[in-house]
Amino acid sequence: MTAVSPRAIVAIDWSGSITAERRHVWVAVVIDGELVRLDDGHRRTDVPAILRAITDEVGPRVAVGLDFAFGLPAWFARSHGCVAGPDVWAVARTSGEVWLRDCDPPFWGRPGRRRPHTNPANGMRATDAAARRIGSTAPKSVFQVGGAGAVGTGSIRGMPVLADLRAAGFAIWPFDAPTWPVVVEIYPRHFTGPVVKSDPTARAAWLTDEWPNLPARFRDTACRSDDAFDAAVAARGMWAFREALGSLPTIDDTVARLEGMIWDPMAPPPAGR
Repeated sequence: MTAVSPRAIVAIDWSGSITAERRHVWVAVVIDGELVRLDDGHRRTDVPAILRAITDEVGPRVAVGLDFAFGLPAWFARSHGCVAGPDVWAVARTSGEVWLRDCDPPFWGRPGRRRPHTNPANGMRATDAAARRIGSTAPKSVFQVGGAGAVGTGSIRGMPVLADLRAAGFAIWPFDAPTWPVVVEIYPRHFTGPVVKSDPTARAAWLTDEWPNLPARFRDTACRSDDAFDAAVAARGMWAFREALGSLPTIDDTVARLEGMIWDPMAPPPAGR
């Protein structure tokens, strides 16, 4: 990718919910440094059309951040015959709902399904284990599909959307060489810091201190919902590091190209090994 910054940033706070996805999938858009959109009411399958409409409006220089795991631990992916991320997305499309329904090991978190008694590292991708911690908070195992903080359900239901975005012309980093428009995996805590996001008062205080010029209509929305807060703050944070998004490296590491990689502008990844 040439070192040209994006014109628009889109951050999407994701959800794996079946019954409430329209309340929990939030889209935040920053164009030329200004937050211009913050809304919910979307299905996961709406996302490719939403993003295509944005690129039609502003051109291809769009960077998209999605807050779910773009892959599964390498050992599990390889056990299903996968050699790269798109293979994982195809398996998730055909088998993901079975994994979620049955919750057989290594999946866990549904009622009566406790974490398997195995090495905890076996449930983590390399990028999860290496991620920069924010206080005591760090990424969780994609195998956790229920319970507090579970990310597995949203990730498994998100992976097929990555395939749809790729087919629509979006580069999915680090699996593809970075070109515009590009999609990266984000961890919103890298942008919010240790704020208690579940507390509306804490969200309001953060916005007052860190984003004092945010228009009132967006401030009120972000104060009411932690999902909206995550989307808005992630979009703002991505814009602050837009130059890094404009110079993403091509990743040659075989594990990263199978498991995926969290984009963290404060911890630049190696170009490959």
